[in-house]
Parts: sequence; C-alpha cells; structure tokens
Amino acid sequence: MTRDEQWLLEEKYHGKKVPEFTADTHRLATGEPLAYVIGWQPFLDLRINLDSRPLIPRAETEWWTEQLLKEIDSSAGLKFLDLCAGSGAIGCAALARLPNAYVYFGEIDQTHRMTILKNVRENELDESHTSVHIGDLFNPFGDMKFDIIATNPPYIPIDRVLPSNVFDYEPSLALMAGKDGLDFIRRIANELPKHLTRTGTAWIECDSTTVEMAQELMFAQDLHAKIRNDQYGNPRVIVVSFH
Repeated sequence: MTRDEQWLLEEKYHGKKVPEFTADTHRLATGEPLAYVIGWQPFLDLRINLDSRPLIPRAETEWWTEQLLKEIDSSAGLKFLDLCAGSGAIGCAALARLPNAYVYFGEIDQTHRMTILKNVRENELDESHTSVHIGDLFNPFGDMKFDIIATNPPYIPIDRVLPSNVFDYEPSLALMAGKDGLDFIRRIANELPKHLTRTGTAWIECDSTTVEMAQELMFAQDLHAKIRNDQYGNPRVIVVSFH
C-alpha cells in the first residue's frame, strides 16, 4: 500500500477497507490528487474542504500565510481580504488567528461560495465576521479599502507544461494568467492603491520566475514592494505597502 493509500484509508475510511476505498484507490492510480479524493486538505490546523474542487492549497501558501498572520496585531479590528479565495483557506486561517478581524472573501467562481462558508462553519469560526463576495477581483467590493489583502492569484504562463495531476484536475481558472503569467497581478497592481488603506499591506503570491516583474508592476504604481522567499528558499511573495 502506498503512503497516499494509507493516508486515504485512515483519514476517509477510518482504517476500514470498504468497497468505496478500493474505488478511491483507482482514482489515485489515475493521477487524481489525494486531497480531492479525500475531500479536504489541512491548512494551519484547519480542515479545508474541497467540495467544489477549488485549487488545492499549497504548502508554500500555508507557509507565507502563517508569516503574515504572525506579523499582524491580533487585537486590532482589521478589515482582511482573501482575494481569489478559492476554498477560502487563507481567510479561514485569518479568522482563526485574528478573532477581532472582519474577513472578506473575494472569488470569481460562484460554485466556491458554499465551500468557503462550509469551511468557516465546520472549523467553528465566527461567521458573523465574514462576508463572501462573488465577482472579478475587486469589482464586487466597490470603493472598499482593506487593512490586509492576501491573495494567491492565477500566475502560471499559459504555455507552461504542468504535471498531469495538476493540469487534468485543478481549475485552469485558478492557475493560468496569460502569456507571461502576470495578467491578474497586473490588474491587481493597477487597482491596489484604491483598495489598500494608507497603513495597510498586501501579500501577493507570485511565480518565482516572474516575481521581480511583479515587483516592478507595484513600483509603477508608486507602491513599495519587498520580495520574500518561501520555506524552500524560492522567491514567492511580494509584500506591498504605501511606505
């Protein structure tokens, strides 16, 4: 039995080799990601359900989200935006770690709304401190400003060859971003000054090969942007502010 099959058996079937387990091992054998087969992914001590099959939260995203949350004053009543939310993993982690924050989720795909709400409820987070907005990037938020904007937008160049277990199963809408991979980050840079408070910060996950180009897009908007490496030493995030 492979490690993934063992994890599946224990987590989904509580160690019982029922017929459904055998069917799921066939799904794994075809290359379907383990997280989709089990139905959830761990993320900063939370159980993130993937019912609507959003992008599976990555270890790199989990790592920088934890760094972000460590730097925030948990006593402040901040407005926190999880943009391109998908499963809502980042925003749910913020709800869990920042009890006084109000967390907004922005997501273009309507099918993910119930998954986000399920993740809030099943992790016993404060739903009264949440709001889910469906629409294209900042469009559903009008003129709202946020103290923290955290986003893992699509950033893969359209002609990049991805592993089949990613390309065949995960949503291209959450992965691909035009010829240079910067279509969404370019738009975020253009709109960020209107939606970030003067003392706020934005954490934007990037492709390691284009992170310096993403940084330049922020500079063009008279924003400060610092590149941070992930846990593997690869440039992964730009931290953006007005000063």
